Amino acid sequence: MAGFDDAGVFFSDNLVDSENQQDEQRINRQQIKNRFRDFIRQFIEGNSFTFRYRDQLKRNYTLHQYWLEVDIEDLTHFDASIADKLTKQPTEHLPLFEEAAKEVADEVTRPRPEGEENVEDIQIMIGSSAVSSSVRQLKSEQMSQLIKVPGIVIAASSIRAKATKISIQCRSCRNFMNNIPVKPGLEGYALPRKCPTDQTGRVKCPVDPFFIIPEKCKCVDFQTLKLQEAPEAVPNGEMPRHLQLYCDRYLCDRVVPGNRVTVIGIYCIKMSGAAGKRMGRDKVNVGVRQPYIRVIGLQVDTIGPGRSSSAPVAGEEEEELRHLSLSPNIYETIARSIAPSIFGSMDIKKAIACLLLGGSRKKLPDGLARRGDINLLLLGDPGTAKSQLLKFVENCSPIGVYTSGKGSSAAGLTASVNRDPGSRNFIMEGGAMVLADGGVVCIDEFDKMREDDRVAIHEAMEQQTISIAKAGITTTLNSRCSVLAAANGIYGRWDDSKGAENIDFMPTILSRFDMIFIVKDEHDENRDTTLAKHVMNLHANALQMSEDTRPGELHLNTLKKFIAFCRSKCGPRLSAAAAEKLKNRYVLMRNGAAVHERETGQKTTIPITVRQLEAVIRISESLAKMRLAPFATEADVDEAIRLFQVSTLDAAMSGNLAGAEGFVTEEDQEMLNRIEKQIKRRFVIGSQVSEHAIIQDFVKQNYPERAIQKVIQLMLRREEIQHRMQRKMLYRVK
Repeated sequence: MAGFDDAGVFFSDNLVDSENQQDEQRINRQQIKNRFRDFIRQFIEGNSFTFRYRDQLKRNYTLHQYWLEVDIEDLTHFDASIADKLTKQPTEHLPLFEEAAKEVADEVTRPRPEGEENVEDIQIMIGSSAVSSSVRQLKSEQMSQLIKVPGIVIAASSIRAKATKISIQCRSCRNFMNNIPVKPGLEGYALPRKCPTDQTGRVKCPVDPFFIIPEKCKCVDFQTLKLQEAPEAVPNGEMPRHLQLYCDRYLCDRVVPGNRVTVIGIYCIKMSGAAGKRMGRDKVNVGVRQPYIRVIGLQVDTIGPGRSSSAPVAGEEEEELRHLSLSPNIYETIARSIAPSIFGSMDIKKAIACLLLGGSRKKLPDGLARRGDINLLLLGDPGTAKSQLLKFVENCSPIGVYTSGKGSSAAGLTASVNRDPGSRNFIMEGGAMVLADGGVVCIDEFDKMREDDRVAIHEAMEQQTISIAKAGITTTLNSRCSVLAAANGIYGRWDDSKGAENIDFMPTILSRFDMIFIVKDEHDENRDTTLAKHVMNLHANALQMSEDTRPGELHLNTLKKFIAFCRSKCGPRLSAAAAEKLKNRYVLMRNGAAVHERETGQKTTIPITVRQLEAVIRISESLAKMRLAPFATEADVDEAIRLFQVSTLDAAMSGNLAGAEGFVTEEDQEMLNRIEKQIKRRFVIGSQVSEHAIIQDFVKQNYPERAIQKVIQLMLRREEIQHRMQRKMLYRVK
């Protein structure tokens, strides 16, 4: 037990140790920075002996774009250890990389012109071809690490400024503290509570004396985006999840809402809620933070629905597409490539091919514009693959938005004004027709839309703008998109004996459609046999058919590229001969409609107006656009008129009763009219008669009972008579 109570000598080498550690860290940081600098200077791509990043940095700097995009795989090939450090600890190593890039930029751009002697800061953007993880797989282990996440941008804030270095001043002693660095991201900077100056004879500065001097701060642009996980990644029956993104400097304004993106960034955390509201709760939620991604790389996807088609076409691809446009049967090829799994309907597919390419938009000298986009309405029986065609067009068009009639409101289709929860200001959110600017809006179940919602798209379909005057916001948005709508008749199935009554749309909206197809499910044994074989073949060889394209068809990606290429490169006009021919044909069409109205004694539901003449012009231009021709020829006009004839004109003349069961002749139609006149003579407006008595009376006069019931049903639907007293009596209303 000797020496048990000896005090002993204790010493601490903490001070010496911490100094050594700091020196080691400094040396280590310098080494890593040197490696980053060597990578930018020395990295050679393949065997080409071109210094990829050095040349890119010099080129960008000369164009006053102070950024450098680095592929993380290249960094791994050069030095795996620093690539691993950048992936595991990006917050510490990314500033070193940017400093190294700034030093290299200083070397490669000397001598700089007068007035630009100071080297600008360089922003490093990271790219990666690694497998991306979904929003649901992000866990706390990945915090402060580099991650890659795909999704859809659904909201974007305006661009604001964030300080990177701030200067503060004390209110009482006027002492400055300059160039205080602020962490990047959505983290702020907590001002010191006490002033460090301690002057003798002065009153002590109060608590919280500092305020920021804005003019001495150094700021960068930043923008926040809202990312929603991709629809295909959402499990069945669950809501899609959202994540906030923080973009700064040159990553701002890279994407617009509606774009599909793949984000590479640092998974960070931020304080939640406002400071004032949080004070009471903060004691409980001390360690609880909200995640967000600080973006350091952004790729806009260009394949698939809702994805941008602005990918540049390479020289070889352009040559292929131009060669494709010169093939003699390009029109037939494109029509066959549209929804090849759907049998028949060639005229509808040809019309959809014209819709996808569109006509030429014209700016007139007086400032007005004429639309170049073609609108198309498919009207008819259920089970005729209308919705499947719409889904295909959504996938195939450069920008496609699919919406259903019952679930679409006027604000959802055009634009809505909401209050931003952050700034409490009113902000405007574009609807489907604004998001599809430059593409196609597919509206299914068009007849199930409410009438007042349908009126909202009148302006968008003809003037191609959406005007808003709500909550102090008065503006006009562009909606230069085609509308492809599908609807059923008023009775579900198309009833030929009713003629024009099958169509439940106002002439105002029908005249805005360039082509209206009535799709009937007709009974024909040969056609039914062929169709059944086609469907059986589809179900049996689904996988094989999805991989191979049949001869005479284009692959979906080729078709998308061809459509985007033609739309961007070509804006044809009518030739003089074609214009003269079209003028004469239009006068004949108007005369035909007038003769039809005189014969039937009633106006056609689908009017033939100047809009229809413009429709034929647009179809002619789209046919010329397929060949990348500068002028539409007479052959184009002939095909455009044929398409217009089999669609809109046939629909306009659908009042005739050809092909209806039981009523096939004009004599039968005259008999129906005779019965109706006699019924109206039987009882005046305001009186009521037994339905049974009327039917018996007409049967005694040798009229068929079915014809009498048909006339009564017709008058009930026109609301000329009503049922009373448990449907036994008929009451005349008008």
